[in-house]
Amino acid sequence: MARALLAGLLALYGGWLLVDYRWHFVDGANLLFHEAGHVFFGFLGPTLGILGGTLGQLFFPVACAVHFLRRASVAEAAAAVVWLGENLMNVALYVADARAQVLPRVGGEIHDWHWLLSRWGLLAHDIGVARGVRVLGALVVVAGVALALREALRARGTPAAGGVPVARTGTPQPPRTGAGL
Repeated sequence: MARALLAGLLALYGGWLLVDYRWHFVDGANLLFHEAGHVFFGFLGPTLGILGGTLGQLFFPVACAVHFLRRASVAEAAAAVVWLGENLMNVALYVADARAQVLPRVGGEIHDWHWLLSRWGLLAHDIGVARGVRVLGALVVVAGVALALREALRARGTPAAGGVPVARTGTPQPPRTGAGL
């Protein structure tokens, strides 16, 4: 029941992200991880220091997903995957702002993605890069929701591919026959 509820909530949230992504309640935590990334990666030089904000922002959902998968907590890992996709969609907004620079900045006057895309000779392509990151984020959100739905169905013992019911242990069960069905 709890897995089905989580899958339903992730599906609703994922749909909201895909249809009308804007600043969401999770983005406050994402901003904290972003700024921490600048501090931790800043010791590795200017490029990694600037890119470190995005790396830090993406690191935490990935670390959570890995942690939950190691514990075989697939539903929780699916939530972390959706969180990763949401972060990528957030990064896409920041990348798209590289030339315009209208988004508010927290840590100073440097716009991370303006600086990075300028160094890499891609500033004129900020919108195209942002679209690619957004599509990647959307695909990750869909993958996370699909994983959550698959886990919810698996937990209920719903028939797997081929119509053979699967017990909670993962052992195939023979089809039921006879009266009382």
